Amino acid sequence: MKKWNFLLILLASITLFQCNSQNTESEPTENSELDQMIGQLIMVGFRGTSVSDTSVIVQQIRDYNLGGVIIFEYDVPGQFRPRNISSQEQMKKLTDDLKKYGREDILIAVDEEGGRVSRLRPDYGYPAAMSPQRIGAIGDLDTTHAWAAKIADKVKSAGINVNYAPVVDVNVNPESPVIGAIERSISANPDSVALHARIFIEEHRKENIICSLKHFPGHGSATSDSHEGFTNVTDTWSEVELMPYKQLIADSTIDAIMTAHVFNSNWDTVPATLSQNVITGILRDQLGWDGIVMSDDMQMGAVSEHYGFEKGIELALNAGVDILLLSNNSATVPYDPELAAKTVRTVRSLVASGKISTERIKESYSRVKKLKAKYQ
Repeated sequence: MKKWNFLLILLASITLFQCNSQNTESEPTENSELDQMIGQLIMVGFRGTSVSDTSVIVQQIRDYNLGGVIIFEYDVPGQFRPRNISSQEQMKKLTDDLKKYGREDILIAVDEEGGRVSRLRPDYGYPAAMSPQRIGAIGDLDTTHAWAAKIADKVKSAGINVNYAPVVDVNVNPESPVIGAIERSISANPDSVALHARIFIEEHRKENIICSLKHFPGHGSATSDSHEGFTNVTDTWSEVELMPYKQLIADSTIDAIMTAHVFNSNWDTVPATLSQNVITGILRDQLGWDGIVMSDDMQMGAVSEHYGFEKGIELALNAGVDILLLSNNSATVPYDPELAAKTVRTVRSLVASGKISTERIKESYSRVKKLKAKYQ
């Protein structure tokens, strides 16, 4: 009898161990080590000009080790101001407070290109800066240094450590609605683009600010706006649009690169941000870039309306994107205060189902850690 009892207990123990092992491998628990790595791969937008211990964004920074946030001055879905910025003093306090809550150094990003794309505006006490197109037209390097230093100084004074700039899209189509038509491109000459972009980055590095070039592999020839929907550059894109990236990668100027949601049937069947052929094939293998790749906003129409939330994330991470930008500030997607938590859960589920490997997450996490260590 004792022998049979012993055998029954042994069999039960083995079965329980096997079940626990299977659950551990296929269903990562919330707030696990995996969650903490995933959190570092997410940059999200939020509402509010101040934060406290009870703020939803603070809870998500703490719970999920959120890698970064992005700052806006205008709330697109709600059509109101202020979103995050009301004054210089308020902005500095907001960023100081956000940094206190991060488990690891938190990235605080802004789009501050000069000209039309500016969040730190004179309305809030910041100096205005000329557009990139105007700088390119002037063509004087001392002027470019002064312009770039002015932008870097106001970004630094706001407590922001990532600028989604400079734009290195070549001005192939001066009427491109989201690039050339609003003076975001430095020049139609790729050498000039690279030259002035290099100065922009140098001035930001002096202030310990990370720059992210955009929009790879080139948005300057597009005839439509990827914010609004599918943007096909198959008939307009050319190799000249890669030249600024080639030059700046070759001389180790770059900190990070932002992708474009443009589609080219010669590359793939999906937009560049979601394409392994583009991100891993062209950018990493062909051009030799092994640093951070940041997506453009995953809630833009070119992705959200055609691929959906989960599929878009799956494709982007597998393509080689390291940081997923989710603006939470889209005209077509409702604001979601729980967006960061939702994203972590979605990626965790994709890993559990085998659609994204743990190694892919670790690879991006390692790149993020390396970049942050460089700017500590």
